[in-house]
Amino acid sequence: MANVVRDPRTHPDAILPDLTKSDPLVTFKKEDIAFVYGSKWKQRYFQKVGDDYYPLGAQWDVTHHIWRPYHVAAGTDWWVSFYPVENDKRPTGPTCDGCHSVNYDIRTKTVTEWNVGCEKCHGPGSDHAARPSKTNIINPARLDFVRSNDVCIQCHSQGRPTENPMEGRYYDWPVGFHVGSDLKNFWRMEEHKVGETTFTHFADGTAHKNRMQGNDFVTSQMYTHGVTCFTCHDVHGTENDADLRKPASVLCLGCHGPDSPNGPHGSTIEAHTHHKAGSPGNECVNCHMPKIEQTIADVNVRAHTFRFITPATTDALKVPNACAGCHAKEPPDFIANALKAWPNVSPWRMAR
Repeated sequence: MANVVRDPRTHPDAILPDLTKSDPLVTFKKEDIAFVYGSKWKQRYFQKVGDDYYPLGAQWDVTHHIWRPYHVAAGTDWWVSFYPVENDKRPTGPTCDGCHSVNYDIRTKTVTEWNVGCEKCHGPGSDHAARPSKTNIINPARLDFVRSNDVCIQCHSQGRPTENPMEGRYYDWPVGFHVGSDLKNFWRMEEHKVGETTFTHFADGTAHKNRMQGNDFVTSQMYTHGVTCFTCHDVHGTENDADLRKPASVLCLGCHGPDSPNGPHGSTIEAHTHHKAGSPGNECVNCHMPKIEQTIADVNVRAHTFRFITPATTDALKVPNACAGCHAKEPPDFIANALKAWPNVSPWRMAR
């Protein structure tokens, strides 16, 4: 997160695609790019005009190594109706920059620093840097679980500020929130009506798109039992995917070992999953955190409700289930029939 936004003038390697190769979608030059956003799934490009930044019309699909159009269409993000259609009339200050910087000032359009620097999660740090002490810095781990999770939820959720517009603009991030304050006073989560599939949610309330980990997580049993984002992730960086503290196959079992009070209720993980050790179906995250939330095209990120989505839910509400990811070529009733044959699966839950 500390390197999502980069200036190609100071980081010449920041631009991933070769801009010397022509493409009809690319109507800009390297010299037009003031900032590069992203490098893992997609990369977007922004030009500076006056004291604002604006999105350029093409984005790089990192997975497929192709250019795709970049334009937020009508009927998608809530803020679209409050801005003109053209990219060059949609400044990133109100729609992006508050989460990709420290202390974005909506009046001066200036920041303390770009990217998620230390103060984004720990609050003002000058006193702490001068006289290191636990008393003059915020450690999210010492906050209650609601406030500590809000440190991440402030940006990893879809919603809108409690006060909008501000200074004549509509903002898509919690303006005024600082770590340690109460996020609900600055931000309200995107609402959802059960049974409706929308741009942001599947019909059961699971997130439909990326940057909604917080929307998912607050509905989970993990959240209600005091688990925090940094129980599993270390945003300072690890060698594991998604900055997990341990590989996913190890991490979950730290709390959910065989016959643990937390489950799974079986003598072995294989007895719980009915899949062989080392197979994708035996991995906790592949069943309880399926990749069903879109980030770009067919590239998805993991759900964070930790709920197992049953075939019945898929049939009734068209929410993708994890099993179909591996068994897509099987007959429609294959998954449901297989699960009904498992002795440790409740038929009452499967029928919901």
